[in-house]
Amino acid sequence: MAEKIDYIEFPSTDRAGSSAFFEAAFGWGRTSYGPDYDGLENAGIDGGIDQEEGRVAATMAIVRTDDLDDAERRVIAAGGVITRAQFDFPGGRRFHFREPGGNELAVWVSR
Repeated sequence: MAEKIDYIEFPSTDRAGSSAFFEAAFGWGRTSYGPDYDGLENAGIDGGIDQEEGRVAATMAIVRTDDLDDAERRVIAAGGVITRAQFDFPGGRRFHFREPGGNELAVWVSR
């Protein structure tokens, strides 16, 4: 599998308000994964609203891979800087990185 962007995360100081906005404005549904995270439904691409303390401050594209360790090695070799080490989350494992132009992204693998 070639890596592709398949998820987008929106940071929010008001998860419920952001989710309600997207539902009212665009008809996107939501699935709650606790007090700090909602998954978006029917948005054209999978995504979520993140209210967790310490979240990334800007909208973040997330790339799917079949081999997380290999993707991490390639990100570093290409000049990326790891900003959050690999961690587990419901449905998979991921890491965050910053590319040379300053954008923060994540790479994930499903369980």
